[in-house]
Amino acid sequence: MPHVSRSTAAESVSLDGLDVKFEALDGGYTVCFESHSADADLATMFRGLPDDRCHFPRWGYVVSGKVGFRFPDHEETYAAGDAYYVPPGHTPVHYAGAEIVEFSPTDLLGEAMGVVMRNVGVGA
Repeated sequence: MPHVSRSTAAESVSLDGLDVKFEALDGGYTVCFESHSADADLATMFRGLPDDRCHFPRWGYVVSGKVGFRFPDHEETYAAGDAYYVPPGHTPVHYAGAEIVEFSPTDLLGEAMGVVMRNVGVGA
């Protein structure tokens, strides 16, 4: 069975306060290993997606620290040891010191990454 770890992931992206190692897996999902070194509300990065929010679901596990997700009517926060599912229609909130592992549909993640990179001026 294929497997991947943070140290073997084929691709990476680093932005202010965010380091992501990721790789597409068989079955149409991508695993992301994220480390957050700064607090950040990422809402502006998702401008241009439907409703200016992340349009794909996420399944994840918080290794350390905490991570949040804002919805139009509430916010959810997950802490170390929590496994979570986040439906489409959210914006992520990062907290310094967090490390998470997430799984997302590869095609939808790719669409969102294109918008995010354009919004932060990478690859534009």
